[in-house]
Amino acid sequence: MVKITLIPGDGIGPEVTDAARLVAAATGVDIEWEVVQAGERAIQASGTPLPDGVLDSIRRNKLALKGPITTPIGSGFRSVNVALRQQLDLYASVRPARAIAGEGTRFPETDLIVVREATEGLYSGVEHWVDREHSAAETVNVITRKASDRVIRFAFELARAQKRRKVTAVHKANIMKTTGALFQTAFREMGAKYPDIPSDERLVDNMAMQLAKKPAEYDVIVTTNLFGDILSDLCAGLAGGLGIAPGALYGESIAVFEPVHGSAPKYAGQDKANPVAEILCVELLLRHIGKPEAAERVWRAVWETIAEKKFVTYDLALPGYTDRPVPASSCSAMAKEIARKIPLVDLSRPRPVPPTARAAAGGDPTLEGA
Repeated sequence: MVKITLIPGDGIGPEVTDAARLVAAATGVDIEWEVVQAGERAIQASGTPLPDGVLDSIRRNKLALKGPITTPIGSGFRSVNVALRQQLDLYASVRPARAIAGEGTRFPETDLIVVREATEGLYSGVEHWVDREHSAAETVNVITRKASDRVIRFAFELARAQKRRKVTAVHKANIMKTTGALFQTAFREMGAKYPDIPSDERLVDNMAMQLAKKPAEYDVIVTTNLFGDILSDLCAGLAGGLGIAPGALYGESIAVFEPVHGSAPKYAGQDKANPVAEILCVELLLRHIGKPEAAERVWRAVWETIAEKKFVTYDLALPGYTDRPVPASSCSAMAKEIARKIPLVDLSRPRPVPPTARAAAGGDPTLEGA
C-alpha cells in the first residue's frame, strides 16, 4: 500500500482529482489517500492558504497528487504553488508535452519535456515598490550556481534514463550577462560530464520561434523558472492544449504531481472540465513509484478514449480535435470511460502513434508504431 497526500485544490480541482482517483483505483495499485486542503478552501477553514498540516503530510508521505489552486491576479494571497515549491525545495518542475491521438495540434509528433528550475529566479515573486507613490516597482532575479547545477544535472539524468536525443538549455545570456551567463556556464560545464548526450543552447526568444516552427528538433529543454513557465505552456499548445498537460515537481526525496492548467473557477461544479491532465499526473506518479505497467495502462486508456471520441469533454469535441460532430461528455463520464478501459488495455501491442504522424513519416497509417 502506498500512502499519498491528496490536495483537491480550488475551482475544478475537486472534480478532476476525483476523476484521477477513479482511474488510479482501476489500475489495482493499492493507494491510501490522505486528503488535505490548500488554497481558498483552506483559508475558509483555517485562515491560511497553506496550513502547516499540508506541508507536514507531504513531508511524511513523500508523495502528493495536487489539483489546481487559485492564485489571485494582481492582489490577494501569495501563490500557494510557489510557496509549496520553496518550502519543500521542489527544485525540478517537469512538464511533458505529448500529443495524444494526433488531434488538436498541427504537430501530432510532439514529444517534449520542459525541465524548469522551480525555486528561484523571476518567478519567485521577490519584489517591492521603489517609491512611496507606487509608481515604480522592482523584481529581484536571483540565480544561484547550486540551483542551476542541480536542475541541469536532473535534466541530463532524465534524458539518459529515458534515452532522449538531446538536452537544450534556454537562457537570455546575451542581455542578462550575470544571471543568464551563470546558468549558461553551469549548463556548459555540466554538459561536459555527459558526453553521451548531445546538448545545445537557445536564447529564449529564439526558442519560442523554433518551437512554433519545428518542435521535432527538440527533446528535453532545461531552463530557469519564468522562462520554463512560459515555454511549457507553449509546448502544451503544440501537443494539443493545457487540458492534456500533466506536470511533476521533484525534490531530493519528495515528488508532487500537478496539472499545468489553472483552477478555472468559472467551470467549478459543472462537471465539464477536462480531467486528462490530472489523470496523466497519476500516470507520472505510477511511473515514479515503480508501477510502469499500471502507468502504461493509464496512458493507453486515455489515448483510446480521446481517439474514439465517444466520451470526451467539450474542449476535446471542438473543431481541431475532431473532423466530425462529437457530442460533449461530462468530466465524470470521461473519467469512467478511461477507468473502464484500464483492465482491457492490450500491453502486448506496440504503443499507438498518431495516424498523421505515421503518414508523414512514410508509414502505413493503418498500423500502430512503437
